[in-house]
Amino acid sequence: MIEVKNVTKTYGKKQSTFKALDDVSFKIPDGASVAIVGKSGSGKSTLMHAMSGLDRPETGEVVIDGVDILKLKNKKVDRFRSEKIGFIFQAFFVQANETCFDNVALPLEIARVGARTRKARVEEALATVDLTDKLKQKARNLSGGQKQRLAIARAIVNKPSIIFADEPTGNLDSTTGEVVEDLLFGLNKQGGSTLIIVTHDRELAEKCDIQIYIKDGKIENMVGMPEEPAPDEGVVVEALPEPPHDSRDDSHHLKGSSDFDDEYLDEEAKS
Repeated sequence: MIEVKNVTKTYGKKQSTFKALDDVSFKIPDGASVAIVGKSGSGKSTLMHAMSGLDRPETGEVVIDGVDILKLKNKKVDRFRSEKIGFIFQAFFVQANETCFDNVALPLEIARVGARTRKARVEEALATVDLTDKLKQKARNLSGGQKQRLAIARAIVNKPSIIFADEPTGNLDSTTGEVVEDLLFGLNKQGGSTLIIVTHDRELAEKCDIQIYIKDGKIENMVGMPEEPAPDEGVVVEALPEPPHDSRDDSHHLKGSSDFDDEYLDEEAKS
């Protein structure tokens, strides 16, 4: 579960301030596919950066699996991302002079995964995106579609529970774009990862379970969002008659009745 609570992000100073996000709140269930939709400058990329801990808003919370990542220190946020989150960007950001193997292995090296496990995971990720035959090729020799698939392999090699894709088909032709879309939705449906796509493409957005439309830093509309269960109203529940009181039970109930331990050690406060 991802919970975004009252997130506000402002850029600039004094008279030149600009609210990129204005009191944004919503919840995303585990395993959903979500499109964050808006025009350029709407705040959609800023929202992705806030949700992933790449940027810190002035106010609000981003709670992922019960952890408010905005309260974590930088090193712990980095570790959280390396373990939980995969990123795919429009511009690919692959290392042109490195082999496909080395590109995909990079997140595992950062996470200090052993060589044998690293090799197996890289080969599995490349097989998933149908790039096994490119394992030893330099990334600069790949086509645009192959580079994006390589970026996807790098994003999933750590088996993240959340995948962020920022305009993943923006630099691709329609045919190659469909291949990449099928791959992403397959990872979502079959692998169970929560997929969050940032896009201005409404046709792509409509393929997602949930669409969050953002304009001028505010949520304009949300489609497909599961509703919060409403409390029952106007229902009178009759109390059941109490059983006869037996004084012999009193001593049993009194024993251990205050055995509560309220102490909670906040690791962040300690560090």
